[in-house]
Amino acid sequence: MQVTEHARSESTRRVALVQIASPEAESPQARIARVEALLRHTGPVDLFVLPELWSAGYFSFEQYRERAETLDGPTVQMAQRVARDLGSAVHLGSFVELGNDGRLHNTAVLIDRAGRIAQTYRKIHVFGYQSLESQLLTPGSSLSVVPGPLGPTGSTTCYDLRFPGLWQELSARGAEAVIVPAAWPAARREHWRLLTQARAVEHQLWVIAVNACGAQGDVQLGGFSRIVDPSGRIVAECGDAEEVLVVELDGARVAEVRGEFPVIGDRLSIDDYRALARD
Repeated sequence: MQVTEHARSESTRRVALVQIASPEAESPQARIARVEALLRHTGPVDLFVLPELWSAGYFSFEQYRERAETLDGPTVQMAQRVARDLGSAVHLGSFVELGNDGRLHNTAVLIDRAGRIAQTYRKIHVFGYQSLESQLLTPGSSLSVVPGPLGPTGSTTCYDLRFPGLWQELSARGAEAVIVPAAWPAARREHWRLLTQARAVEHQLWVIAVNACGAQGDVQLGGFSRIVDPSGRIVAECGDAEEVLVVELDGARVAEVRGEFPVIGDRLSIDDYRALARD
């Protein structure tokens, strides 16, 4: 496993992109233990970010129910231990959550540096194209913005990148950073690159996008996890193999970009656009 540390500048926050694979021969229990060791080896940062459904394996559809966990299950507990011991926030990506009603969800979780759950997000746009996710998992119905190392922070997951209305609502609720765990295939990698930049530019916020890598069944995951700054500049990007990339970021960058080019103040609400007259 390569651990790369991006060149430092006069930045104030250290973010680790943890791009990992979920090989079929590795059990979820072994993978959780491997990832915990990897995070501890990386050492304290302000924020760790992991991919979508890495512990269960996104394409392990037949095992979703047996690999489902509650919010006090092994994936969340591992992230909480690491957060407490290292004093680092951990966005654990997402896991297959077993809800109280027995339904399954694709749930992202942000753990604060004290080891407390700061945010949960159940993926709203579950994916159906060449995927069983939409058949097996129940979409979420809530959206939140909470304090985070880079300011007010929202979560979306993978396919959510394609729905600008969701992002406008996060922006309207005050988000200055949005974390995007993903299991995005290599076949559509250019869409990944385009959309992560577009969302950052549209809303002048940080996009912290961490993708899975490696093969799952006959699908090659895309890798190329990246951080896009509020101006749309690619601050750092992984390759297509397992990697931990530690990046130093300027916590004042959102205010700087928004102050220089105040596009958000000119934006109407979704309801305002809907109310426009039809010619």
